[in-house]
Amino acid sequence: MTISVVKTNTANATANATILKADIDSKVKKIALQLSKTAKVDGFRKGKTPVSVIEKMYGEKLVEDAKGELFREAMAQSYKELGLKESDVLGEPDVTKFDEVDGNIEMEVVISTRPEVVLDGYESVIPTYDMPTVEASEVDAKVEEILTKQGTFEAIAEPRALENGDLAVIDFVGKLDGVEFEGGSAEFFDLQIGSNQFISGFEPQLVGMNAGETKDIVVTFPADYQAANLAGKETTFTVTLHTIKTKVAKELNDKTAQELMFKEDATVESLKELLADQIKNEKLAQVYQDELKQKTLEALLAHCNFDLPQNIVEQEIDVQINNRAKEMTPEVLESYRGNTEKLLELRAEVSEDATNSVKATFIVDALAKKEQINVTKEEVEQILYYEAMMNKQNPQTVMKYYQDNNLLPAIQMSIVEDKLLYKLLGMSN
Repeated sequence: MTISVVKTNTANATANATILKADIDSKVKKIALQLSKTAKVDGFRKGKTPVSVIEKMYGEKLVEDAKGELFREAMAQSYKELGLKESDVLGEPDVTKFDEVDGNIEMEVVISTRPEVVLDGYESVIPTYDMPTVEASEVDAKVEEILTKQGTFEAIAEPRALENGDLAVIDFVGKLDGVEFEGGSAEFFDLQIGSNQFISGFEPQLVGMNAGETKDIVVTFPADYQAANLAGKETTFTVTLHTIKTKVAKELNDKTAQELMFKEDATVESLKELLADQIKNEKLAQVYQDELKQKTLEALLAHCNFDLPQNIVEQEIDVQINNRAKEMTPEVLESYRGNTEKLLELRAEVSEDATNSVKATFIVDALAKKEQINVTKEEVEQILYYEAMMNKQNPQTVMKYYQDNNLLPAIQMSIVEDKLLYKLLGMSN
């Protein structure tokens, strides 16, 4: 077996190997000899099976095992000549040529390693931005919103008709074909109008009623309603409105500030300062997502120049092509089947984005180490839990989905990226 290795750049090398038929035959005999010492074959004592019998029994498998061992030996020799440890190699070596003629094998393999990311002067390319300002009117509006949410429903002082947003205290009796049905009645039930707590069409028909008034309303249950006897059926509800309540905002004072901030020494002024900071941070987050994140990554991509591992770029191209394929119609997908030229055009089309994606990943990874940015498994789980709760999803179900689909590393990397860019932009708290 002969091997020659050429380092194409700092992240890639090409190994060319010739494995002769004699090398394969010799390796087959060696493997067969080892197997003969342990194999149990009818008619022979253990360890006494002739090599020729083993070769006949396991012929093709022995050849494939021999080729596999010789390939690994060729890779080990290549790593040695390149001064690499196996742990230095990134991903699987990419076999770009494997020709077998007259029992001899000619192969070419691209070996990729982690790139040397040059970060010199990265601080100078971080974009600048104007710090968002917060007006007093914005803080006042936020205070009013919070006080309203924290408020309580109280009976209206002056008689008026029921309005959207009011809390109606009602009795209701539901009837299907004139007969009351189970679960269709209640007394002194609190229903906030506009909450959509009841089936579609129920709450809007109460608007305009006055306290003490009784009214029949007609609604149709959804076709997929869980109670089969009501699904898709038109029903009549007799509703009596007892009391109309409206939400009264909580009073703004130091006591309220202490309750909202969980601090005994809180004041109205410190509450407003806290809200001003929150509003500013919300504006910063919006600017980051809309503009700064992309600008910062683009600046770093343009500034940092280094060689990329070819196999990782090719993998990213495959990922982007697969993502596009998911959005293609069956007709478009069929047009690519067996069309090598069209597939190569598609690979070329996504190549730049794929290259930038891989390059950005290595830059973020290197800068995160330099800037000591870490994200624990607990942080990832906490963020996913919070997002699930905000979207009214089961956190355990969401977590299991991410775990089963091996998505947690990607989420962790995304969080690392945001924490890093926030720090570089001077936006960290």
